[in-house]
Formats: sequence, C-alpha cells, structure tokens
Amino acid sequence: MKARFLLPILFVTVAALFAQNNNEVEITAEPHHHLVLENTYVRVFYVEAPAGQATLMHRHRHDYIFVTLDDSHVSNEVEGWKPIDLTIKDGETRFAPGDFAHIARNLAKTPFRNVTIELMQDAESRKNPYKWNEDRALHVFNKGTQDVMFAKDGVRVSEFELQPGGMVPSHRHNGPVLMVAVNNLELHNDVQGQKPATLGLKSGEVKWFSGGFTHSMMNPGKTTGKFVTLEFPPPGSAAK
Repeated sequence: MKARFLLPILFVTVAALFAQNNNEVEITAEPHHHLVLENTYVRVFYVEAPAGQATLMHRHRHDYIFVTLDDSHVSNEVEGWKPIDLTIKDGETRFAPGDFAHIARNLAKTPFRNVTIELMQDAESRKNPYKWNEDRALHVFNKGTQDVMFAKDGVRVSEFELQPGGMVPSHRHNGPVLMVAVNNLELHNDVQGQKPATLGLKSGEVKWFSGGFTHSMMNPGKTTGKFVTLEFPPPGSAAK
C-alpha cells in the first residue's frame, strides 16, 4: 500500500519545490497584462499597474514595442541584472528585444499604463528584413504631423499628432496597420470607396486594419489627438 502512494507524494513534493524556485510566469499569465488582440502579426496587451504595485516576473519571448500612456516612473528589474530606474513620457514609444524576464515596478503615485505589442513574426523578419522607403522622417500636414520614428523587425512605427481641424492627407496602406490611441480620439476616417465614418477610440485602445486601402483622417474635435501606428508589409511580400 505504501508503494502505491510513494510516486504521487514524490511528484507533489518535486512540483512544490519547483514552484518555490521558479517565480517566472508567461506574459499571458501575468495579471497586469490584459490580452486585447492576437493574430499572426501581433499579440497586444493593455498593461496597468496601480501606484506602488509591481508585475510578477514575466517572460517576453518575442521582440516588442510598447506605447506609454501618461507620464510614468518605473523600476525595470530584468532577471539577472540590477534594476534600472526609468522615467517615461506620455505617448513615448520604445522597442525592446525579446527573450528575457523582468518585473515592472511602479514608483509613481499614479497608475502605470502602456500598450505592449509583441511582434509574432520577429524571427522571420530578422532573417528577411523588409526595406521601407522611409525608416525615419517627419511629415508636416495641415495642423498635424507624422513622425516616422523607427522601423524594426519589418514594422514601421509612426507617431501622429492632429490639432483640432488637422488632417492626414489621403495615403495608401498596402499592408496591415495597428493603431494605438494615446489619448481619447474621435476622428473622421474617409476610406476610398466607402462612406466616411467616425473612428472613436479611448486612450489605450487599439484598432487593427487589414490593409489594402486608401484613406484620409481628420480631427473634428477641440483637443489635439495623439496616436501611434505600426505598419506591416503586405502579406507575402519579399524582402527588398
């Protein structure tokens, strides 16, 4: 009878010891990371940690881009390294290479919020990098700007600001686009061949567009609209 119970007891004991020595969790199991969108291109998380709180130690297996919402002050505690104190501005967008685990500790008296976008095709994009016509540029529109900040892993990242009445002129997206609202937005979106529509997003919300369309956007509101876009190459496009 004792032999029958020896293996289960041994298994439970080993599992308990493993759990004590391995505090790392997958990003999908980290309670401050809320999955809001997933497809073959991206996995998008809305992240929020209240004042004074910290995330669990969690692993990023893919390269990722994060868009900070509101001014933030955090301690970035990467496994095996000394903590790094970070002060990040509202709307600041950064790229981080993956394959590491860390804790994000909120040192501010306000919530720490961001949108974290994992690039699911990062390995393939590094082998066959897509060449954009612009990796870095500033475009000035009527009461608005587009700052093409960087291109990483085949993804081109731009920051837009539209003053009241500002317009992004007509342009084409051959590939998919992810839009991240930095502040509350209500834009007129005029897609060629369709009826004009209102695009409303709250701060931290995202919108995925499949690509293959031409459009313009206008801010009819009374406050400046800020958003970030991630542009992806057209499906099946070869590296240039």
